[in-house]
Amino acid sequence: MTTIKASSGWIPLNLKELWQARELIFFLTWRDIKVRYKQTIIGAAWAILQPFLTMVIFTVIFGHLAKMPSDGIPYPIFAYSALLPWQFFSHAVTESANTLIVNQQLVTKVYFPRLAMPLSATFSGVVDFFFAFLVLIGMMVYYQTPLLISVIYLPIFMVLAFMTALGVGLWLSALNVRYRDVRYTIPFLIQFWFFATPIAYPSSLVPEGWRFLYGLNPMVGVIEGFRWALFGQSNELQGMIIFSGLIACVICVSGMYYFKRMEKSFADVI
Repeated sequence: MTTIKASSGWIPLNLKELWQARELIFFLTWRDIKVRYKQTIIGAAWAILQPFLTMVIFTVIFGHLAKMPSDGIPYPIFAYSALLPWQFFSHAVTESANTLIVNQQLVTKVYFPRLAMPLSATFSGVVDFFFAFLVLIGMMVYYQTPLLISVIYLPIFMVLAFMTALGVGLWLSALNVRYRDVRYTIPFLIQFWFFATPIAYPSSLVPEGWRFLYGLNPMVGVIEGFRWALFGQSNELQGMIIFSGLIACVICVSGMYYFKRMEKSFADVI
């Protein structure tokens, strides 16, 4: 007989329990992927079309009309290389923030590590990222942009994007259970965050005196890290990239602890 008790005092993350539920996480991730593309005409191609068409619009408006600098990189791949981690981040945050509400019947009837739900919602975006990244490789071949040895560091920045998305998603999902109007603020938050991230413009445009404050946005380090790993740019921004990486770690760890602290009340409040 197994007795489940609510935690008191210091809330342990209990990652061992989460590892034991890895099959459940895999099932939830696969379910999210199948539901997303069920009864669609072009299926997983949406993962490619969304960032690609956005890149085309950015190239016309910012690259040709506004003459936005791109640090010597052809503007289409400059924008597309930033849209890839951003699409992963925005999708993961939106899905994980609503995952407890969408699956409230499962939350109230069955015990399992609740952390598995936002975690699976974040993992499901990795598949989209992989397919969209293949297009970036094709674009680099077209523009004759060679892959540098620094590309081996790309997984590090992908992990930072994952940690940032998971941390923000955990905070929002826990808050969304108690305050249902949180879901209405998520689109505004994502839109504001988008313009505060160097996607259509380079971070080099930010005055040096403001870069510390700008680096508080963890996605700045992710985006500039992606560009550095792919194109060898942003050498003068390495300090800001490292600082943003530390912020990403803080958001992820604090989000996990806050989520675990609120977990015991989910079934009652939801």
